[in-house]
Amino acid sequence: MRAMDSLQDWLAHCERLHPKTIELGLDRVRAVAGRMGLRFDCPVITVAGTNGKGSTCAMLEAIALQAGWRPGVYTSPHLVHFEERCRVGGEIVTEAQLVPQFARVEAAREGVSLTYFEFTTLAILGLMAESKLDVAILEVGLGGRLDAVNIIDTDCAIITSIDLDHMEFLGPDRESIGREKAGIMRANTPAIVSDPVPPRSVGDHAANIGADLWLMGRDFNFSGDKQQWNWAGRGRRYSGLAYPALRGANQLINASGVLAAFEALRSKLPVTAQAVRNGLAMVELPGRFQIIPGQPTLVLDVAHNPHSVAALAANLDAMGFYPTTHAVFGAMADKDLAPMFAKIGPLVDRWYFTDLPTARAASAQDLRARWEASSGQAKKPVPVSTHASPEDALRAATAACDPTDRIVVFGSFYTVGGVLKDGVPRLQSKHLAA
Repeated sequence: MRAMDSLQDWLAHCERLHPKTIELGLDRVRAVAGRMGLRFDCPVITVAGTNGKGSTCAMLEAIALQAGWRPGVYTSPHLVHFEERCRVGGEIVTEAQLVPQFARVEAAREGVSLTYFEFTTLAILGLMAESKLDVAILEVGLGGRLDAVNIIDTDCAIITSIDLDHMEFLGPDRESIGREKAGIMRANTPAIVSDPVPPRSVGDHAANIGADLWLMGRDFNFSGDKQQWNWAGRGRRYSGLAYPALRGANQLINASGVLAAFEALRSKLPVTAQAVRNGLAMVELPGRFQIIPGQPTLVLDVAHNPHSVAALAANLDAMGFYPTTHAVFGAMADKDLAPMFAKIGPLVDRWYFTDLPTARAASAQDLRARWEASSGQAKKPVPVSTHASPEDALRAATAACDPTDRIVVFGSFYTVGGVLKDGVPRLQSKHLAA
C-alpha cells in the first residue's frame, strides 16, 4: 500500500475498504480494537437516540469544561470538515493528531474489512484514549447495540428521543428501535432516558440487565416559565436556570437528561451549580436551529426525519411573522418525506430543492416529485425550483428574498454543511442591496 500522509488520503482509503456504507455488528471492530489495546482510563458517557444526541453531547462538554474537567467528544457526521467529529479540551482536533491514529488502525486491521464509519471511529477513539481525558463523551452513529461506539463500556448511558428513522436497520416501530438504542446500557450502571414517553422495550431491557434506569418524570423532571426553568433529580435541585444557549423547544428535555447524567456520575465527575449555569449559557452547536442574524433571517437546522422536522416547524412557528419563508432542502433517498412535508409545508412559501454530493442522497428532481405528490391538498400554489448544490439553492433563495423574509436551510448534514463550508453566510437580498 502506498504511503498515506494526509487525512484526505486516509479517508479515501476508508471509503474503498468495504463494499457497504453500513454493516452493523461489533465482532470485526472489537477484534481490531483489541489488537490496538484500546481502553479508556476515565468515565465514559455514551449518547444514543434519534434526535438530540449532538445537543446533548455539546451540553455535557460545555458543563464539564466550566467545571474544570478535560472532556473529549466524538460526534458524527461532520458539517464541513472531518476533524469536527472530535474535540479534546473544547478544541477541534487537528489532521496531525488524527493521521497517526489512522495508521495505527491500519496496522491492527490485519486484513479485516472495516466500513468507513468503523475505521474512522477506531481512529478517533484511539486518539481520545491517549489524550489524558477526565471524561469521554461518545455519540452513537446509528442505533446502539451494534454500533461501533458500543465496543466501549459506558459509565453512564443517555438515550435521547426515540422515533422512526433508519428503519431498514433498526426495525419498523419505536419498540424495535428503542430495543436497539437500549443496547448501550450496562449492568449496575446509570441509564438516563430523556425521552418523556419511551418505548416499553427500553425499560424492559434495563430491568433485564440490571441497569440503573433514570426516567423523565420519575427520577428527574423540569419545569419553567418564559424567563427561567428549574430541574430536580434524585438528590439535587437547580432553580432559576437560564435557558440553554441552544435554541429550540426540545432543548430543555436534552438539558434535563444532561443534568441527570451529571447527578448520576457525581461521585466520579462532580460539577458545581455555577458550572451548570455557565455551561448551559455558553454551549454552541452549529446547525441546530442556528439563527444567523441579518436580513433576510437565515435559519440552519439538520432536521432530517419526521420527529426533528416537527420540532423545527414548532420552532419556526414560534419565531413570529415573516412575509415569506423560503426553504432550501436536501435529504437522503431513504427518508420518510411525506410526514416531514406535512409538518413543515404549511410554513413554507417557496421551495428550493437541492442535489447533494453523495450517492445516498435523493436528487433535487426526486424531492420535487415527492413534494408535489404529497401536496395535492395544499391551499395555495407554492413555487418550486431545483438546484445542483446547497450553495446554488441558497443563492437563488437570497436573490428572491425581501429583507424581511426568512430562509430555512434544513435536511441532511450535507445540506447545512454545503452552505457553511465557506464560513457563515452573509446574506443580502437584492431588494436590500438596491
